[in-house]
Amino acid sequence: MSDTTQYFLEQSRLPRQWYNIMADFPEPMAPVLHPGTRQPVAPSDLAPLFPDTLIAQEMTAERYVEIPAAVLDIYKMWRPSPLIRARRLEKALDTPARIYFKYEGVSPAGSHKPNTAVAQAYYNAEAGTRRLTTETGAGQWGSSLAFAGSLFGLEVQVFQVKVSYQQKPYRQALMRTYGAECIPSPSNLTNAGRAILAENPDHPGSLGIAISEAVELAAQADDTKYALGSVLNHVMLHQSIIGQEALLQMEMAGDDPDILIGCTGGGSNFAGLVFPFLGEQLRGGRSRRILAVEPAACPTLTQGRFAYDFGDTAHLTPLTKMHTLGSSFTPPGFHAGGLRYHGMGPQVSHALQLGLIEARAYAQTGCFEAAVQFARHEGIVPAPECSHAVKAAIDEALRCKEEGQGQTILFNLSGHGHFDMQAYIDFFDGKLEDREYDAAAAEVALAQLPQLG
Repeated sequence: MSDTTQYFLEQSRLPRQWYNIMADFPEPMAPVLHPGTRQPVAPSDLAPLFPDTLIAQEMTAERYVEIPAAVLDIYKMWRPSPLIRARRLEKALDTPARIYFKYEGVSPAGSHKPNTAVAQAYYNAEAGTRRLTTETGAGQWGSSLAFAGSLFGLEVQVFQVKVSYQQKPYRQALMRTYGAECIPSPSNLTNAGRAILAENPDHPGSLGIAISEAVELAAQADDTKYALGSVLNHVMLHQSIIGQEALLQMEMAGDDPDILIGCTGGGSNFAGLVFPFLGEQLRGGRSRRILAVEPAACPTLTQGRFAYDFGDTAHLTPLTKMHTLGSSFTPPGFHAGGLRYHGMGPQVSHALQLGLIEARAYAQTGCFEAAVQFARHEGIVPAPECSHAVKAAIDEALRCKEEGQGQTILFNLSGHGHFDMQAYIDFFDGKLEDREYDAAAAEVALAQLPQLG
């Protein structure tokens, strides 16, 4: 094996199709239900929110979907992204494990999110949409959609979870630089926001509330559509370019991962890396351990219930079967804002139910310790969200050391933390605390799950 550190694909080898895990699941997923009738949704039910092409991608069972030439041209601004061997970290850990990471922080917005933002903006522009509304937690998604909207001449209105809006002012600045409007949520612009503020004027916000606000505005205007940065099937589809590139790059490295790791909030960066590998496994390829890592303060996969639930707090969205803590659950304001969501993507949830993946939860101080250790050896400062994947990779490498196993670990470093430095300042100053999971509040929220006859 060579001493190469970085593996770059030629742009001529950039995947021309997205991969769809739906084609290879051994059991079908539960249908998405209409919030009113509780019957399986039809394409027309989703038309107020999404253009026809995205609705078709949401529902398709085809294994591959062609990537439009205009989207590929924009992808080439930063794709293929590098696969990097973390040799210095391996040496520091004195582990026989080989650690690789797929680095998505090279995109203009600094994360994996433009992979779907560009696609969604393209399809909306093709359909004549004038404005997109969306939510964002940490701001990675809002920044990415703002970037994509600027390329296709779309207005973008972003509802950012209030606690993250206050924690991350430079994400707001980036969104505004790309031409988007950024609004702290809950806000007074929507019925959903006003109802929340009437009960609690100091509400910290949640992704569920921000989704409600964005969906409400999109449903009211014919020239406006809604864009979602995670959770839904078409988002996972677009993110599959990460894992498809990684498959080719691992071949270049002459190696093959035994363990795949990604952080999970809604599931997009995890699915983006993992699903192409999992698809190969389901088609008869080798088995691998796959770890989905989430925050202990919002443990959707490890503590949530697999049930039908709304994707938003105001119950405007369709019902999907997923791991959930209840749509009214508000996670505490820890710094990994992109992972503060009450539910998990239905495809990721389905994979867990089938026993195809494992789930693990970490508290935030341990994740920041791992992120700092990683930065001091590999030079990249991870975003708080993907620090969870970094910690899991380090833990697995140390396990390999204890057991004397030279396994290969691959994780998705889904973004850099350059706009999250206040979180690192709090960590170094001893102000960063592990936030507790409010099990009692989750039980109250779960008691309100929709009852299906």
